Amino acid sequence: MHETGGCPSDADPAPLARIRQASGRLIELLLHKTPAARIEWLMHEPGPRGYQIGCTTMANSDRLQTGIPELDERLGGGLLRGTLTVVMGATGIGKTQLGLQFADHGRMQEGERGILFDVTSRGDSQNHREYARRLFEWNITTRDAAEGLNPEDVRARDVVRRDYLHIFNRSGRRVTRSDMEPDDWKEWRIELAQKLDRTISFFYGNFAHGVRRCVIDGVEPTDNAADSFQLHLFEYVYHQILRKDSEWVARDLFRVRYRANADFASQHAWNCEDVGCVLLHTSHEVMLEELLSRRIESGDLLSNANTIILMGRTREGNRMGRALFVAKHRGSACDDAIVPFDISESGLRLGRSP
Repeated sequence: MHETGGCPSDADPAPLARIRQASGRLIELLLHKTPAARIEWLMHEPGPRGYQIGCTTMANSDRLQTGIPELDERLGGGLLRGTLTVVMGATGIGKTQLGLQFADHGRMQEGERGILFDVTSRGDSQNHREYARRLFEWNITTRDAAEGLNPEDVRARDVVRRDYLHIFNRSGRRVTRSDMEPDDWKEWRIELAQKLDRTISFFYGNFAHGVRRCVIDGVEPTDNAADSFQLHLFEYVYHQILRKDSEWVARDLFRVRYRANADFASQHAWNCEDVGCVLLHTSHEVMLEELLSRRIESGDLLSNANTIILMGRTREGNRMGRALFVAKHRGSACDDAIVPFDISESGLRLGRSP
């Protein structure tokens, strides 16, 4: 499951050709469809997912440090900006701690902590607040997914600069189409369409005020990714917010009021190539060995990620431990070692004995 590779040359015409091929299908989506219509398009359109208008997939030479020096060393200095990192492992293995360390380190590297977008729907708490308070003395501020939306609130930092959004308030819900009755599936789609504007506002309001990293948590395991409502939402967020030019995100947010807010959007623009995204994905597999043998299908979330970090249990005699492996880190050198780690009062630590 390990993959390495270099970045294509700037003179390579292939990416430009693919962008042109994709752009014809995206222009109508970007100009003429509402957010609700876009999620419909993403759910049914098999078009390309690796290239975006207004933002290339190539990262600059600067790295996003994870806040775990030993992991950064194995990643050649950190994560590449402007790319997707997937951290995969079973419930309780330490994904949330890793994600919080990455988010918290934003205050050291960019001057702003990262944000947390929680798509959990079954009601099992990820303990973000408890971990953040204990590990970093970080009192997480929350955006209420049910609160009223005034797009122009993004101008006020003290109103919109919030650390956390849990988009689905109701718990105990199924997240795959195969688990649902037709009416339940329809209800999911309606709820999601209603909350896309709040999602755009959450990300835009934070990025406009200096945030440059985000953690998406709570994605549950499924046998068929195409059935997952959480992954449909992630597709939208990743391609229509994180990897789109900030002007287009502003147009989606302000809509008919864009001209009145164009100066603000210009003054608070950001480069999407600077934004790092870490997706925490729960797996069925518990043992690291099982994760290493997992197949990656074409179009799978893992196949599109730039970096994959696997976290799993290990067994040595009658003792169980934890270890991680960087299975993929495209465009960079990385360490091939399976590295044991533990979770202490100060967070996740690499290089410890199981």
